[in-house]
Amino acid sequence: MSENRSSVAPTVMRLPQYTKADQEEILGNSDDPFGVASTGLTWLPKEEHFGIRHEDRLVAHAGLLRLPVAIDDAATEVVGVGGVAVAPSVQGHGLARLVVTAALEHARTMGPQHALLFCRPPLVSLYKRLGWHPLDNDVLVEQPEGRLVTMPLRTMVTPLRGDTRWPSGPVRLFSLPM
Repeated sequence: MSENRSSVAPTVMRLPQYTKADQEEILGNSDDPFGVASTGLTWLPKEEHFGIRHEDRLVAHAGLLRLPVAIDDAATEVVGVGGVAVAPSVQGHGLARLVVTAALEHARTMGPQHALLFCRPPLVSLYKRLGWHPLDNDVLVEQPEGRLVTMPLRTMVTPLRGDTRWPSGPVRLFSLPM
């Protein structure tokens, strides 16, 4: 992570909360830290948070939230993964893999069969390397004032149980996206 790497491997910890200040500690003070403001979407905060500290600084985060969905009109739930962030100064050192893997370990205890995330096109290859699969279907998500919109970002899923397959059919998230 720095030229003088510590012999101590980064450790993921569960965070009791994740504030705007925590996000700024990782990504800096930006109007669009995740590069998704152009979508015009309103997003849900996550409920479970995982992070990595390096030299007394929060450098990575992933959040989770259990959400209702319908897949081909069958109601179910997914664990939404969002707010994945790695400080630019430590990118390329496997921290995204560590924090997302730890979050998914916890997600396996939450009940749903799958985790779902939305990502910008440049991040699809990263998530594929982490075992996620892009959906071919459009995903409808709710927005304020009862609007229903097609998610403009790429939707990806991963099973939380070994042999669970994502069903085919249209997908609707019965909430704001995470």
